Amino acid sequence: MDVPVEYLIGLLLSVAVAGFATVIGLDRERAFYPTVLIVIASYYVLFAVMGASARTLVIEIVAASAFLVFAVLGFRRNLWFAVAAIVGHGAFDFVHHWLIENPGVPHW
Repeated sequence: MDVPVEYLIGLLLSVAVAGFATVIGLDRERAFYPTVLIVIASYYVLFAVMGASARTLVIEIVAASAFLVFAVLGFRRNLWFAVAAIVGHGAFDFVHHWLIENPGVPHW
């Protein structure tokens, strides 16, 4: 099974960010991973703006809002909410193109 290069790069970057955060101690702050989750979730909203599709923008805002709720729950209640949502967003990346037509998403 050939894994597309963009998925390998994404995986390596995510491991690098988490590793770097651990080495320098950023991950000791309770807000770190919820903040990362919010930033990750905002990318599809940005892509919708770039694609100039108002309908897609609304759909992407709704999807990002779900991840935002998990980020808040992770920060306020239990960080496992943020962990689950970060993993869930990784899965969402694999199926996003089948669920939401977003012309601003890069082809890679």
